[in-house]
Parts: sequence; C-alpha cells; structure tokens
Amino acid sequence: MVTKNYLSIYAKSFNWSGFFLPKNIYLKCSVLYDFCRTIDNIADQNKELEIKKKELEEFKKKFEDKNKNDSVIKNMWDLMNERNISKKIVDDLFDGVNSDLKKEVRIKTEKELLIYSYRVAGTVGLMMAKIFGVKKKESLQRAIDLGIAMQLTNIARDVVEDEKKNRFYYINNSKDIFSSIKNTILKADSFYDSSFEGIKDIPLGCRFSIIVARRVYRQIGRKILQKRDIDNYRRAGKIYVTNFGKFIQTLFSLKDLLILFFVRKKKYEKEVEYNLISEEIGLNERI
Repeated sequence: MVTKNYLSIYAKSFNWSGFFLPKNIYLKCSVLYDFCRTIDNIADQNKELEIKKKELEEFKKKFEDKNKNDSVIKNMWDLMNERNISKKIVDDLFDGVNSDLKKEVRIKTEKELLIYSYRVAGTVGLMMAKIFGVKKKESLQRAIDLGIAMQLTNIARDVVEDEKKNRFYYINNSKDIFSSIKNTILKADSFYDSSFEGIKDIPLGCRFSIIVARRVYRQIGRKILQKRDIDNYRRAGKIYVTNFGKFIQTLFSLKDLLILFFVRKKKYEKEVEYNLISEEIGLNERI
C-alpha cells in the first residue's frame, strides 16, 4: 500500500511552508500529517455517528496492535520509535478527535477549550518539535503553544461550518457571536506570541519553515477581523490566505528569522495555561 501524501492534498498552508524544509524532514512531517489526517477523515466523513465511532475505534486498535499492513500506521510507529515520540501524545490526539463524535459539542470553559486544543493540535506541535530534534522543555512547551494557536485560528475560521455539525468550540460570553470569534483570535495571538522564542531551538535548516507556517496561519485570524461583524463573516465563506498573501507573509518571515537571532530568553508566558491543562493531562510525561 502506498502512503497518501495528504499534506500536499489538504494542508495548503503547511505544504507551502514545507517547501523550505530539508527533504528528509519534510517526509517525516508528511508521515505525521498523513496519520493525523487519516484520523480526522474518519471523524469528518458523512456517516452515522455510531459508524464513525466504530471506525475510529478500529483504527486505534490497529495502531495499538502496530498493524504493519497499514502503511500509515507502520510509518507512524517507525517515526515514533526514531524520534522518541511518546504513545501518550498519540493517545491524547485520539481522545481529542473522539470528543468530537457527539451529537453536540459545546465548549463552556477556558479549561475545556485549552484541553481540547492541546489534544487535537498541541499534540501535533509537540510531535513536530520532536521530529526537529528539539529537547528543551520550555521550547517543547512553546511548540504546544503554536499548535494551540493554530487550533484556535481553526475554531475562529470554521464557526459556520461547525454550527452545521452542532459543534460550538468558542466560548460565547456575548450575544454578539463575532465578539466571541474576535476573543478567540486574540487568545490565539497570545499563543502565537508565546511560541516565537521556542523556534530558536529548531535547527537552522528547519527554522524558516515554521516561521512561515506561523505567519501564514496567523494571517487567517487577521483576515477574519477585517470582516468586522458576523454578517460579513458569514457572507465571506471559508477564509484563507491566497498564494499571493502567502508570498507576502513569506517575505515578512525573513524579518522574523533575523529578529529571532537577537531575541533574549524570557520567562515562559503560558505557565498558568500549561498548569491548567496539566490538571487533567500529565504534560510533563509527554514532553
């Protein structure tokens, strides 16, 4: 069986930034993305809820059994063994996707939002950092932050699409839904800011790619804010960054790369949020 390169099919922003990775590292990232995308496709397919739950359980069992007949699973285990990626991180990812398989999903508290965002995306940020060979605890924490930031961007972008599936991930403390979307983007920005210093521990040959991915994805939130109200937001459809926009953000990323050389070490900004997640999930064990 040939592994599908879902990275090039689905993840346009990440595939753009992946152009700047060394080929061997890009292939390892592609293995991770193929695995994550396979799980997502099970959850997002147009089938009855119970069927999706059963298929996810079957795929998880195949993963736990290290089924080498499935190239996606075989390649993922090879990657985990090579890069010392804890199975607990992958279990967290499964838990996050499984939490979406309900008739209604509604996030009500900050803690719920952080835990969900860690499970479905912070896990990926952590595994990516391990692919790059990052060792420092604080830099791995910041890699989680980048994953959480991107998930919060996804939540802000996909409100209309998620509503149709009875999924409400933003914390709605206002009658004005766009205000809640804006707050989600501002929260994402704080995690993007926290992630920046951690990129300094990524090997130089891989660093620029992550800077580009971070800039391009953050730009989605800024484009959402330009809609100004919920009516314009709904009319806009799914908001994305054009290829020209990605090119512009890539140019700005050159400045970020230069700034990174002169960034001074500062105290980790997200200790409170990190501890909040750790109340339920042993993050130190994953790192």
